[in-house]
Amino acid sequence: AANHQALSPLSFLKRTASIYPNKCAVIHGDLRRTYSQFYERCLKLASALNSRSIGKGDTVAVIAPNVPEMLELHYGVPMLGAVINTINIRLDAVAIAFILDHGEAKVLMVDSELSKLAHEAVPLAKANPIIIDIDDPEFDGPGELIGEMDYEAFIKDGDSAYQWSLPADEWDAIALNYTSGTTGNPKGVVYHHRGAYLLAMGNIITAQMDKSSNYLWTVPMFHCNGWGMPYAVTAMGGKHIVLRKVDGPEILRRIEQHGVTLLCGAPAV
Repeated sequence: AANHQALSPLSFLKRTASIYPNKCAVIHGDLRRTYSQFYERCLKLASALNSRSIGKGDTVAVIAPNVPEMLELHYGVPMLGAVINTINIRLDAVAIAFILDHGEAKVLMVDSELSKLAHEAVPLAKANPIIIDIDDPEFDGPGELIGEMDYEAFIKDGDSAYQWSLPADEWDAIALNYTSGTTGNPKGVVYHHRGAYLLAMGNIITAQMDKSSNYLWTVPMFHCNGWGMPYAVTAMGGKHIVLRKVDGPEILRRIEQHGVTLLCGAPAV
């Protein structure tokens, strides 16, 4: 035991926030957050979930495009030993209701753009999750808030000094994903902490990432947890440039504006 530590990508954020506390971690429109701010918000999220009796093995589901909250959920949820379930936003209400039930969702985070879809899905499910709204200022289209409060209000009273620990068993679940259900009901796949850690390490090597890497989020974080990039970019202290909608001209603008070096896990050209 003295010579063993569980492998978990949660260690990446703690390390990077201690080494590069003032380095820019997240860019989203006009929003800029440092690694110390990123880490603090994840701690407050974990604390807020804990205050709602969310703990080890509980599922926190998310219906959202690429937004900063998605990055925070990839850390704040497993800090409790809970499991993040990022739901494919292109599924219909029936499939999403099945996922909420099969995954036994205790909490559902919903971006306002997708509130209509969530509002249709939840009544079809037996699960009765706590619904929290994600009200992204970068979204100016139609959409209502259907939860009991929004994300910022939810984490506001969270403890920024929340004490968390690495999993006792690196084989503990960190994420739950589902297939699209094209041949029946969606099929669930569980990722564990060790696997997420090793995937991130492989991404770093394959993409030749370093602390100067600027990653543009064009792959959805609801696809296999963004191919492990929420963890890989953070491990190296790179920048997460969040993009909620993939749009050709906007991608080119962001590449030029932010000096993007990586997108979809490959060098930007």
